[in-house]
Amino acid sequence: MEHTNETSRDHAETDHDNAEAASAVHAPRDPGAVEEFWDARYADMAQLWSGHPNGTLLTEMQDLPAGRALDVGCGEGADALYLAEHGWRVTALDVSRVALDRAVDQAGVRKVTVKWLHAGLVDAALPRASFDLVSAQYPALLRTDENVAEHALLAAVAPNGVLLFVHHPAPTKEEAAAHGFHVDDYVGPAEVAALLDDSWQVEVDETRPRHVATGAGSHHTHDVVLRARRLR
Repeated sequence: MEHTNETSRDHAETDHDNAEAASAVHAPRDPGAVEEFWDARYADMAQLWSGHPNGTLLTEMQDLPAGRALDVGCGEGADALYLAEHGWRVTALDVSRVALDRAVDQAGVRKVTVKWLHAGLVDAALPRASFDLVSAQYPALLRTDENVAEHALLAAVAPNGVLLFVHHPAPTKEEAAAHGFHVDDYVGPAEVAALLDDSWQVEVDETRPRHVATGAGSHHTHDVVLRARRLR
């Protein structure tokens, strides 16, 4: 859920960036309250995000043949709609009904088909090993001792499929405390990468400069990008 720059990449601040920051600071941990929180946040504005797809998604999908895609935390649907317009069969999920209603409206305007799921990742009951691309852009996934969210991401990827997980560098404990949350509360690329065994090939694991001119995420200067392919 974030978004907006000024080249094709620069026109792509994401629908997920602002959401990542907001969720980390304010979102409750109780699943029932999470939906209420995000519905209220979306309802507060006619359009919360810019409508442009994520820049890292645009970069990383260039060499991928269109197939089945899962957009985790799709917000108002910019990534999902872009993928659908480029030949992908897209499933997109979000906990906010308000956000999904906007995404559905845009799909109608743009005349594309997306399967929209009103659910969080862990509760979505997704078919295992079914997606050629699982895209999680700045997701607000809560950490658990059992690594439930991480396992749900990995389980969704089909053999020879790609997981693309993008986040901002983790704040220091002091920075997190200043914003009212604990640095270890949310899943980051390192937690996902730690679960990759020899059935996966890491294709990208790096920190990249981020160039975003506007929006609540514009203070972030770097992104951490994890791209891994499932071998079997």
